[in-house]
Amino acid sequence: MMSIPLAERLRPRSLDDYMGQEHLVGKNAVLRKAIETGNIPSMIFWGPPGVGKTTLAFIISQTLKRPFYHLSAVNSGVKDVRDVIEKVQGQGMFGKGAILFIDEIHRFSKSQQDSLLGAVEKGIVTLIGATTENPSFEVISALLSRCQVYVMKHLEKPDLKKLVNKAIAEDEELKKFEIVVKEEEALLRLSGGDARRLLNVLELVVGNISTVKKEITNDVVVDIVQQNPALYDKSGEMHYDIISAFIKSMRGSDPNAAVYYLARMVEGGEDPKFIARRMLILAAEDIGLANPNALLIADATFRAVENIGWPESRIILSECAIFLATSPKSNSAYAAIDKAQALVRESGNLPVPLHIRNAPTKLMKDLGYGDEYKYAHSFDGNFVEQEFLPEKISGTAIYEPGNNPKEISLREWLEKIWKDKYYRSKK
Repeated sequence: MMSIPLAERLRPRSLDDYMGQEHLVGKNAVLRKAIETGNIPSMIFWGPPGVGKTTLAFIISQTLKRPFYHLSAVNSGVKDVRDVIEKVQGQGMFGKGAILFIDEIHRFSKSQQDSLLGAVEKGIVTLIGATTENPSFEVISALLSRCQVYVMKHLEKPDLKKLVNKAIAEDEELKKFEIVVKEEEALLRLSGGDARRLLNVLELVVGNISTVKKEITNDVVVDIVQQNPALYDKSGEMHYDIISAFIKSMRGSDPNAAVYYLARMVEGGEDPKFIARRMLILAAEDIGLANPNALLIADATFRAVENIGWPESRIILSECAIFLATSPKSNSAYAAIDKAQALVRESGNLPVPLHIRNAPTKLMKDLGYGDEYKYAHSFDGNFVEQEFLPEKISGTAIYEPGNNPKEISLREWLEKIWKDKYYRSKK
């Protein structure tokens, strides 16, 4: 194939060529307005791979005609950051407004992030960080408070189709062939909303069709991609596929598959905290009240990974993955909060029953706030029946216990104390 990848050859050079992220750079969007006025803040782009974080940062620098410095947190450290800052300062007016772009900023340690604070605060550089992880977890608060966070989204189907057509019509290498896209579903599905992945798959498919006329169908795309897994995955583009398989293996109670996909991530150099965080979410979402200790184990795993470091953390991750995969499962807590939020959106802000309202002032007491409230601990079994939900939704069962030993006993207890108010016996 060509020495310069299609994704690089097609990289947009201006906002008008940029695809997707209309909520940020579309007409009258917040970031576009900031760029057009030339008054941009330090910022962090948070979103999945292949949505144009690096490209947008470069376009901003070119549009504003500012010096652009690009560091990757994977192979850069405090010295590299300081070298850039010193270089900018040494250029005087020529370095004014320089943009320092740090890819995968979530991989910087606290001390590495600390090294950015002074330059950002003094305006020596305008920081643009890119991350696939929630900045609230991975970026220190002092730095986060000095940055505007912009959330970037997967490209939508119309954008992806437009990108395929643009590549076929405008790329000098692809124009050498007669390319006919008869079916596009597989191309778009395999992209996962990732523009870079889409173009890599397109280039891979075109390069592996032996005829001059390149007819692209769903079967052709799937067959070629399956025959070239190394090429397809050489830049870690299966990142989200592997973590998805890992999560679904634990949810499906298969410890063997869970450890296999864990090993895939370990061998691929995945951030161990990323893995631990996903297990913490799974413990609450998929195991929940069937085994409440799972959340404690997953939280302890996350903290241990932070303290122990690599490569020993792989053992801790393995232990936790096996524990979660072999635990009984329940999504009742997840379903309950979903149902409760839907009820709130549907019903609005219903009045809280007077007897359970707070009454910090005399006026509130005179209005009946807190009257007739019954203190549960003053009654046998630390329970007394009274109304807690707003009148309009009284008796609505939001939490539905799962079908596992722990929650079966919870249901029995709830049926005993609440009689038929929420749960009718299934016996």
